[in-house]
Amino acid sequence: MTERKPPGVSFESFVDRQIRKASERGEFRKLSGFGKPLPDDTAPYDPLWWVKQKMHREGMSVLPPALQLRKEAEDAAGAVAAAVSESQVRRILGEINTKITEALRRPPAGPPLGLVPFDVEAELARWRKARDPQGA
Repeated sequence: MTERKPPGVSFESFVDRQIRKASERGEFRKLSGFGKPLPDDTAPYDPLWWVKQKMHREGMSVLPPALQLRKEAEDAAGAVAAAVSESQVRRILGEINTKITEALRRPPAGPPLGLVPFDVEAELARWRKARDPQGA
């Protein structure tokens, strides 16, 4: 498609000819979405759709810092439930408690934090009880 439009040829016919030649060469079959259905177009138009898709692909978040920390605390609680050793529980809670303590010292922008550091010993007791429901 680097060929220049010759003088005297209308732009539309020039473009149509370029597309037809590329199609005959099979260049459109090499595109990443070839043969896949188009995404749903019933949603209202969002001018920042490409930014949101890029952020989703990159695993980025747009939450305010306080909400991001709340999410991390929730994820830490889930990770504690799945932990296989007490040292792993202590490490997980130690990391999130450090972040929470720092956020309590200097509150982040956004909504109120609404968090306090986890009580490691109480969480360990809950973790032990969940692993051994008989209390043995």
